[in-house]
Amino acid sequence: MVSERPAHKVAALMLAAGYSRRFGADKRRLQLGDGRSLLSASLALPCSMLEEVWLVLRPDEAPAELDLPTGVRIVQNPATAQGMGHSLAAGAERLLAESSADAVAIFLADMPAIRRDSLETLFAHAIANTIVLPSYQGKRGHPVLFGRAFWPQLATLSGDAGAKPVLQQHPEAVRIVELNDPGVLQDIDTPADLIQL
Repeated sequence: MVSERPAHKVAALMLAAGYSRRFGADKRRLQLGDGRSLLSASLALPCSMLEEVWLVLRPDEAPAELDLPTGVRIVQNPATAQGMGHSLAAGAERLLAESSADAVAIFLADMPAIRRDSLETLFAHAIANTIVLPSYQGKRGHPVLFGRAFWPQLATLSGDAGAKPVLQQHPEAVRIVELNDPGVLQDIDTPADLIQL
């Protein structure tokens, strides 16, 4: 029996503080064919594989209304309304203060199709001084895993470019892992994306 837990401790940080403007409604609450919300479906796999799952929400909402799995740790910060960089920074600050993990996997709340074996492969590559990027057919996807060495830099991010500045500053630390999983690219930005899924 192979252990489900990664050798190096990985935490998950899911970014769910966006306002779904391209979708036209709060897509996190969107009901999928199996009855789960998009957010619940995106959280299910990380929650089943990792002990530590953090979720960045909008500053003004009540987590109890989102039907979240038990054990998910909530991050709410007034700055997250200003863009993805601010959400990442808020999450990284909390991780630095409260987590003992070696790496954090950054998940997006609209990507429910990633496969378990893909995450197992990514987690196996995660160590404190590397950045692990999944790729499918040469295109980079999510989740991106940042070793603990990069958390202080994540905590200084702002704007809407996400973690790109950290990747650009440390090309030598980046490990690209090619996976046979289109789920690492499939996010739901429009109603048409949902139909494809």
